[in-house]
Amino acid sequence: MAEDVAVLIVDDSALMRNLIGRMIEATPGLVIAEKAMNGVFALQKIPRVNPDIIVLDLEMPEMNGIEFLKERKKLGITIPVVILSSIAARGAEITMEALSLGASDFIQKPSGSVSEDIHTVKDTLVGMLLGYGGQYRRSQGRKVVPAIDFTAKTITPLTSAKPGSISSILGVSGSAKPLVPVRKPAKTEIVAIGISTGGPDALRIVFANLDKDLKVPIVVVQHMPQGFTNEFAKSLDRLCPLDVKEAEDGDAILPGRILIAQGNKHLEVERRNGAVVAHLSDAPLVSGHRPSADVLFASVALVYQNHALGVIMTGMGRDGAAQLGTIYKEGGMTLGQDETSAVVYGMPRVAFELGHVQEQVSLEKMARRICDVAKAQR
Repeated sequence: MAEDVAVLIVDDSALMRNLIGRMIEATPGLVIAEKAMNGVFALQKIPRVNPDIIVLDLEMPEMNGIEFLKERKKLGITIPVVILSSIAARGAEITMEALSLGASDFIQKPSGSVSEDIHTVKDTLVGMLLGYGGQYRRSQGRKVVPAIDFTAKTITPLTSAKPGSISSILGVSGSAKPLVPVRKPAKTEIVAIGISTGGPDALRIVFANLDKDLKVPIVVVQHMPQGFTNEFAKSLDRLCPLDVKEAEDGDAILPGRILIAQGNKHLEVERRNGAVVAHLSDAPLVSGHRPSADVLFASVALVYQNHALGVIMTGMGRDGAAQLGTIYKEGGMTLGQDETSAVVYGMPRVAFELGHVQEQVSLEKMARRICDVAKAQR
């Protein structure tokens, strides 16, 4: 019988445990397994309550979040962990350390360690709990209540756009009509990736397995708050055979270089003086996000046409789904992560249902497929 995803809440504030608990209780498919005020109590309760996922604060007395993650690793506990902490606002390095120790994802508390406006991150939090917790339950051979994607958003067309501009492309919302490419695919000159919830782990796996002789630039939108993408890029650079860095305005789009979009900045590619460079923008949110995968894909389609490979991976909502179709329509190639391996089959599902994904690929095979498509002579 399918059951709810059981959540262990670990936070030293009784108010926070109560507020997080209320959000869980109000969400179909989630149930509270237990609550703990620090890492010591959490470790004691895990064998008894057998949770599917853990929500973890980082700043706690006796055993903090980092110490808990180290102990979890030592004990071989594989239950996924989502960090929910205020330290994230000033401690990107500590947050990245938590991810390197096995935490799956993180959310900033909106205002300090005791955050009474925690409800503002409810959709993101419960989406992560359902995604990571559901994936863990399935890996244990247990059935899961079908989850609702709480962040699915409609595509808002942009107005007053010049013809042939990125804004005019973005103004075209996705449709279920079959797309007919205007030209045949040519040799790949850029890879563009859009990814969200589940992304930190997924990108680690993909980037660690890329070929060191891949001579194609890669540009990435990973939904992540401002102040974190620089440390995230550094963490990926340590395990990837290619150079990885946070994108800065004017960065050259170079073979063998991976650029990660900055938090709270749209990333586009554009031609300047005969070269292609990164352009960062403070333009309004698109598909509910900045950076937006739709913005990146639209710019890649405009500049590279049939020389692009677009990849859409795990994530809530539908960002990137519409404009992946623009890459496809221009004659580029498109890949989407498959349902089985995606933590949240939201963005890739919408893209697939719109007919914008040419081929669905598992996470384990994604690096190989990207390299094969990018290296193929066409």
